[in-house]
Amino acid sequence: MITRFFNYLCFVLVIVSCNDTVNNSKDLALHTEKHWSYSGETSPMHWEEIKRNSSCGGEFQSPINIIHKDVDSAKQTNLKILYNATTFISKVENNGHSIQFDFELGDSINYNNNISYLKQIHFHEPSEHKINGIVYPIEMHLVHLDKSGQITVLGVLGEEGDESSLFEFFESFLPLKEGAFKEINQHVDLSGLLLNEKQYYSYQGSLTTPPCTEEVNWIVFKEPMILSVDEVLKLKSNMPINNYRNEQPLNGRKVVYNY
Repeated sequence: MITRFFNYLCFVLVIVSCNDTVNNSKDLALHTEKHWSYSGETSPMHWEEIKRNSSCGGEFQSPINIIHKDVDSAKQTNLKILYNATTFISKVENNGHSIQFDFELGDSINYNNNISYLKQIHFHEPSEHKINGIVYPIEMHLVHLDKSGQITVLGVLGEEGDESSLFEFFESFLPLKEGAFKEINQHVDLSGLLLNEKQYYSYQGSLTTPPCTEEVNWIVFKEPMILSVDEVLKLKSNMPINNYRNEQPLNGRKVVYNY
């Protein structure tokens, strides 16, 4: 009788132990979040699912397809690019999603009478934004931040043509393996992009990567920069293939063409 009771008790303990293991496994699975990517089960169409506390399912997301005939027009008065030749790039890294150059305090923009400082530059291939449905080989994002945390991103589309001395400089620090970085601490002059002379589109959107934060000021320049095919290919070979987010709906937002 004692032997039977002992065997029954052991059986119960095993069942409880197994149930605890299963429950703990479920709890662990619930708290283990997949890392986002640009392909497969963690691609952009799944970001809202795997990044539950993000804004990736928000109403005012980026990128968008800018249809010129549908935009409002305004005289260009609210943007001033304040880039100079003395700003330092601190480092470059391959973060697994793009090649990113980090900047020390220096280059800035004045947008809507608010000063924001350039924090980093990264790249997407092909372009994330479209103009009249046209996809460009590459898009450069210049990310700025003001003292209140407001984000303003300049989107510069890239078109293949002649070599770019700026991209030759950028790519002199490549190749770079995923997760690796290099200290640079050199001056860079971005004024050669001539952004003050270019017309642009502006709208309210989001970051194009998780957490897809909204209320981001977007400025997308109508005229593309020019870089060589080899420069495009070299940058492409150092990034994930097709590191772009799919087009997002406007949901009633206005896009302004600043001429």
